[in-house]
Amino acid sequence: MMKSTSTKYGTVAVTIHWISALVIFVLLVSGFRAGSLTNGADKADILSLHVPLGLTILLLTVLRVAWWVLADKKPISQSSDPAWQTFSAKAVHVIFYIVIFGMAASGIGLIALSGAGAVLFGGGDGTLPNFHDYLPRTPHGIGARLMVLLIVAHAGAALYHHFIKKDGLIWRMWFGSKG
Repeated sequence: MMKSTSTKYGTVAVTIHWISALVIFVLLVSGFRAGSLTNGADKADILSLHVPLGLTILLLTVLRVAWWVLADKKPISQSSDPAWQTFSAKAVHVIFYIVIFGMAASGIGLIALSGAGAVLFGGGDGTLPNFHDYLPRTPHGIGARLMVLLIVAHAGAALYHHFIKKDGLIWRMWFGSKG
């Protein structure tokens, strides 16, 4: 089933979710790794993967929003969670979107202002700029750290539902008919 039902997310939503999760994980690892490197060639190698993946997560997020607005409806909440937990879950999801769009904007701004795109994609003199000299670097770094916190909260809540509450909630965002 491509579209969601009242109790389970559809294949399109599940696929976008898990591809996004994988891409965000690679982005975080590559971004923190690049930030720790001093060797420009090594940093450029990592950023030549990081930048296209950043654009990929932007496109996936736009696709996800368009999917929900134009084509599908989210399943009805099956949880008997207290109101504060329901609010927290919704807030985390909204903040995910804000951080993803903010990270994309700051990343694009950083590459555009610094001129690093020429170095990363076959031009320039091969020397990367000092990204700390450019204003978008600060919100990009803050966003990355916030993304880690959001992932911990999101995954923690999913694991809580799966192992403590044992309510089958995690199966709503997986492939197949289990749940």
